[in-house]
Amino acid sequence: MKHALGMAVLGTLAGALAPAALASSHREAPFVTQMPKVDGADFYMFRSYETGRAGFVTLIADYVPLQDAYGGPNYFAMDPNALYEIHIDNNGDAKEDLTFQFRFTNTNKDTKLTIGGKSVSIPLVVNGGAIAGANAPGANVRETYSINVVRGDRRTGTKAAVTNTAGATSFDKPLDNIGNKSIPDYAAYAAAHVYSVNIPGCATPARVFVGQRKDPFVVNLGETFDLVNIKAPAVEFAANAERAAKDDLAQKNVTSIEMEVASSCLTAANSTDPVIGGWTTASVRQARVLNPTPNSGTPSKEGGAWTQVSRLGAPLVNEVVIGLKDKDTFNASKPSGDGQFADYVTNPTLPALIEILYGSAGAKAPTNFPRNDLVAAFLTGVKGLNQPATVTASEMLRLNTSTPAVAMGAQNRLGVIGGDNAGFPNGRRPGDDVVDIALRVVMGKLCTINLGCPPADAPAGALRFTDGAYIDDSFFNASFPYLKTPIAGSPQSAATTTAARSAP
Repeated sequence: MKHALGMAVLGTLAGALAPAALASSHREAPFVTQMPKVDGADFYMFRSYETGRAGFVTLIADYVPLQDAYGGPNYFAMDPNALYEIHIDNNGDAKEDLTFQFRFTNTNKDTKLTIGGKSVSIPLVVNGGAIAGANAPGANVRETYSINVVRGDRRTGTKAAVTNTAGATSFDKPLDNIGNKSIPDYAAYAAAHVYSVNIPGCATPARVFVGQRKDPFVVNLGETFDLVNIKAPAVEFAANAERAAKDDLAQKNVTSIEMEVASSCLTAANSTDPVIGGWTTASVRQARVLNPTPNSGTPSKEGGAWTQVSRLGAPLVNEVVIGLKDKDTFNASKPSGDGQFADYVTNPTLPALIEILYGSAGAKAPTNFPRNDLVAAFLTGVKGLNQPATVTASEMLRLNTSTPAVAMGAQNRLGVIGGDNAGFPNGRRPGDDVVDIALRVVMGKLCTINLGCPPADAPAGALRFTDGAYIDDSFFNASFPYLKTPIAGSPQSAATTTAARSAP
């Protein structure tokens, strides 16, 4: 999901600043479109700005994009045959040092009604009673998940189970927001699924939430992919352009995997380097055999090694930076192998596209090849901001955990280029307008401050490019899990519905 112009610029920016500047990764590669349950949409990593949580980092991995709130009868359960992971590199070598693994289990309670003397299974995920708490009697299905932490290589490292305060290793995931009759107070219901957990090897308890949320990303998808058909790509070209476009995700939900972990548990032990890198992936088994008679409830049998099919660090990188022929390859790759994609960052195509479409308005692409400003932004981190002490160039979101968080209401939506060093590309907060940031960076904004290139290399670097879909920290909550309550499939209350039906 991206804006044509915002996407183009953002794409290029993403190439350098990589995904962080771009923002969302919905349906970004041909193969993953066939598996929406493992399609990574967004990844966020930021110093927690909730009052009293200054020592924590929040990690958010969004999956299953473009959810319509009315998506019954099955809604948007996670794939029990998939492995969802959040990876942390805390020594700059482009390899994971810490991985949080999530596996899901879906249970059909098979509620039955007696119909004409026969016991018959009902077709709905709720059985008639209002739902208020975890694993409520009114729920006909139960979705749970487990978490493991792996230290070292994700497949061969040391693995241990994450537990709740009572030592249990299974956690309930709330049902999606079916509607106000089924779940009268969804905000309270979801809050009951925020867990305090113990991570082996970490002395400080963490918090976890997994469940449906309002999609936090904003973008004008239609115009972006219609040859960047944006009517006002920069604020100089039109009044109030930053708010002039349609947000095509305004009525969409996603499923969020969220963790809040003490910073000291993410940085390398016995090291003074506060910078970490992060990305999220999803993997499925190498083989699948379909069951021709799935009346047992098992439509397929999965087997073989885990095979990565989705990858997301900085936003929009795969969507608008990586060439079409390499999109599936990127999704299956690891940061340590990113040298194969270097040309997409050092010689990006998006700025050239922007110049072709908007050159008459002054949008001239930078000419400083290779684009070392983008390499710093997306592949190594910016020196003095979020570059590790030693670094291997690779695409991931990088965060300097020593940079103080900025409270909600004081954050600048443009992050670092807006004077707020706690924002993107130093990590990514929900309220960072990564599309606008990426558009400006890809067109040379960093050159205007002599960061990796002189101002002369970026004749359009000072233009305030925008995709027209506005966002800032006011779109979110001030505390974990930060993202807003998902849009209800049926917004009417039970009382309102009854009154409407009984009206003359």
